Amino acid sequence: MENIFGVYKPKGPSSFSMIYQLRKIFNIKKIGHAGTLDPLADGVLVVAVGRDATKQLTGLIQKEKEYIATIKLGVTSTTDDEEGEKTEQVVGKQPTIDQIQAVLKEFLGEIDQVPPIFSALKIKGKPAYKYARAGKELKMEARKVLINEIELIKYSWPELVIRVDCGSGVYIRSLARDIGVKLGVGGYMSDLTRTRVGEFTLDKCRRLEELAKA
Repeated sequence: MENIFGVYKPKGPSSFSMIYQLRKIFNIKKIGHAGTLDPLADGVLVVAVGRDATKQLTGLIQKEKEYIATIKLGVTSTTDDEEGEKTEQVVGKQPTIDQIQAVLKEFLGEIDQVPPIFSALKIKGKPAYKYARAGKELKMEARKVLINEIELIKYSWPELVIRVDCGSGVYIRSLARDIGVKLGVGGYMSDLTRTRVGEFTLDKCRRLEELAKA
């Protein structure tokens, strides 16, 4: 079987565990994915099945992506998401919708973004999170990334929901953290759904249980 398609990854399992299950379903070892989704996130995981298909993964990883993210304001996290140690921030005045809209516009286009220290980004051949878990000091360098669109979907303090259309390499956790910093109240990503990778959309994704029955 040679194929490339979107699979829905639910919250909980890692991207690797999804691939492991697909290998058992198709009885094929040569299966890969185009872009990791953290265990706490759900949504589109683009999968390539078979030798010829997996050769196309590099190009697929570079595809633009779309996310729906929930940011919890007034609290920071050591991992910039729900897993980390939380710290309540002193908030004098809650930001208004107009202030939020103005801040979101500052993140449009090419921006400098510092990846989360708890990430799989390789530093000297090792994932950054291994240094972080060992308690080692690590300076994460800013990288140029592209944000095409940011849309405010809903705001009710302390939760802010946004839609983000972006290029490859963007960490939505970092974006959530930086939006909180710009608003002067702190924030972290409390929920994330990837709704699109290139032409692969959430509504067209296949489910593991469906593939197992096919």
